Amino acid sequence: MRILSGIQPSGALHLGNYYGMMKPAIELQDKGQAFYFIADYHSMTSLFDAEERRRNTMEVALDFLACGLDPQKTVFFKQSDIPEVTELTWLLHTVTPMGLLERCHSYKDKVAKGISFNHGLFAYPVLMAADILIYDSNLVPVGKDQKQHLEVTRDIAIKFNELYGKTFLLPEPMIREETAVVPGIDGEKMSKSYGNAIEIFGEEKVLRQKIMSIKMDSRSVSEPKPDADQNLAIRLMKLVAPPEVARDYEERLRAGGLGYGELKKALFEHYWNAFAPARQRRAELVNNLDYVREVLRKGAERARVEAAKVLARAKHAAGLD
Repeated sequence: MRILSGIQPSGALHLGNYYGMMKPAIELQDKGQAFYFIADYHSMTSLFDAEERRRNTMEVALDFLACGLDPQKTVFFKQSDIPEVTELTWLLHTVTPMGLLERCHSYKDKVAKGISFNHGLFAYPVLMAADILIYDSNLVPVGKDQKQHLEVTRDIAIKFNELYGKTFLLPEPMIREETAVVPGIDGEKMSKSYGNAIEIFGEEKVLRQKIMSIKMDSRSVSEPKPDADQNLAIRLMKLVAPPEVARDYEERLRAGGLGYGELKKALFEHYWNAFAPARQRRAELVNNLDYVREVLRKGAERARVEAAKVLARAKHAAGLD
């Protein structure tokens, strides 16, 4: 089984990235052959500062390695180091109906929120399809919001296969429903674009302030909260604290008597402690950036071997050899 996943270097990685993609991806290292990449081409749809992209790319590599990615088990690389993927993207563009892209939720949501968009944002599901198909991926861990784009990938692959003969494998999604969408401090989906994210790594004071600013209602401390399971702090607590601890805070909130300030302070402590080992590992990696660069270089070499095979197969099918 070959597992494929990627993440954009568009800013500091946050809890939504970790629980929605990174953690399940790292856990899958032992379940099959994992190909994980830093999607720096994808970041070009919304990030237009070259130095920031370089810096973010290294930050993502550091974060992933610090959180447990093992380069001995995983092919870890930069998307832009694989030129075959952009060549395959063009082949896929020629079989992709416009209507398929116009229906994509991610594009429509960003337009609705007034976020500036370009052709890259509109067409990026085709590049995403190339990312997935070019490594003969079987399984793709995705967040709930990305499920549609995997369906688009399958639709594009089916269209190509129908036109030119069986060329691509059809990948399957893996979605962990309980953490598919991680809420931000405002209750919306956690996203760098929305300014509501809690970063995995960062300054303690800044992160504490963010968690203490989580939106709450105006009910008094003593008032019972029958909807305690929907409280933002409780939902985040269930991610970073042991199950029995999160359950205890939820029951206390439901019964009444637990103040929101106390709850948010407890959430910060469990969040900070949960990532303490990763912070230590990351500090060590920062002092050995040559190692990190070598990991990415070797990963790209291994990825290109597989990408070249699939691209050659697609070009032959399409009469381009």
